Amino acid sequence: MTHEELRTQLHGELLEPPDAGYADARVVWNGMIDRRPALIARCRNAADVLASVAYARVHDLAIAVRSGGHNVAGYAVCDGGLMIDMSLMNAVRIASGLDKAYVEGGATWADVDAATTPFGRATPGGLISMTGVAGLTLSGGIGWLRGTHGLSCDNVIAADVVTADGRLIHASDTENPDLLWALRGGGGNFGVVVNFEFRLHPIAEEMMFCAPAYPEERANEILPQWRDYMATAPDEVSGLAEFSTIPCDPAYPEDTWGKRVLALATVYDGPAGDGERVMQPLRGFGEPLLDFSGRMPYRVLQTLYDGLFPKGRDRCYWKSTYLSNLHDDVIEEITTHLTKRPSEMTYASIWKFGGAVQRVGADATAFGDRTMPFMLSLDAIWSNADVDDANISWVRDVWQDMQRHSTGRMYLNFPGLGEGDNLVRNAYGTKTYARLQEVKRTYDPHNLFHMNQNIQP
Repeated sequence: MTHEELRTQLHGELLEPPDAGYADARVVWNGMIDRRPALIARCRNAADVLASVAYARVHDLAIAVRSGGHNVAGYAVCDGGLMIDMSLMNAVRIASGLDKAYVEGGATWADVDAATTPFGRATPGGLISMTGVAGLTLSGGIGWLRGTHGLSCDNVIAADVVTADGRLIHASDTENPDLLWALRGGGGNFGVVVNFEFRLHPIAEEMMFCAPAYPEERANEILPQWRDYMATAPDEVSGLAEFSTIPCDPAYPEDTWGKRVLALATVYDGPAGDGERVMQPLRGFGEPLLDFSGRMPYRVLQTLYDGLFPKGRDRCYWKSTYLSNLHDDVIEEITTHLTKRPSEMTYASIWKFGGAVQRVGADATAFGDRTMPFMLSLDAIWSNADVDDANISWVRDVWQDMQRHSTGRMYLNFPGLGEGDNLVRNAYGTKTYARLQEVKRTYDPHNLFHMNQNIQP
């Protein structure tokens, strides 16, 4: 099959470097990623994906699969290979019983929320609405509804997958259940997911977002109080403690510009009035520098972080580790490291786990063990390539030092640039990784799909 033969097979379009639209189509969220595929197949349906996979297999081309293109490691685009761009496959259909949503593989969480929230329903997504559903879900999916309904991957009921050998198969509890298990946290290793079936949950018409921002110099005092509050908070409360710097932006009071803060960003999954009452203690740890708290619909809540992370503008290196505890000495180590961050654009967050996340058994999904109480994510962001080394080195040094307090595992949606020979094996643990290898051998024995957090067959 030639390029032109593939082009005629596609309902979508096939782009090459000289074509209009190619330059925009290859751009992903992380501005550090500058790769040029030989071809970009902008697919409109599963048949387009089948044809694209077949073409890449026959011509021995690397395959990158893009939904939202938000993964910080940049796996959505490759050099010299075929990029399967599913961003045009973004339809979302709600079942008549309002208990399920059928979501195409190129949809973003904004697409899902736009379709589900008018019916008073949602499924757990991330924190940024422009994130692709597929990428976030396949490696876990940590969001505001995790305490009540778990991770995004926990809510996948079934999926339709284009496999390496050119089949379209269904994965559910009764059909290819091994594949469904692997898709719930095992990443994009096993095929191209062209459709997800998600479980939906009722949501309140208006929810409470609690986000007091305290001066960062008080972090060693504030964080133990936040930790103790979260330890006894109900499942409806999910949140993180986030270090950042107030930008020099007219949207913020001028006297706060350049100030480093610790924001206790938290959501209550229930009526806003109940949430405001339950989370009020978080706003009472002294005088906040700013308070971003407010009542809002879930769909609005899901867009609050969008403007902070525009596509393609910034250079990013994010790395994470699960913490086994958050004792006072661990807090002091974290805050000491953060005083040395090279960029004021950087975020660092401590995520609390509990509730529905931890009620899922370690063997139930490929995401694996859920006993970690906290996650530390180090989200370095900067604008100038001249300081790449300083920012990347800072994250790596802090990450390495914090391994003394880690469970040894990490969240594979925040993997740095995916470097490290044993990164994926360590992230899953030996037992889960071995089981994932079995599934990989079944569905992709020649590792056609390797632009991902790769599991070697």
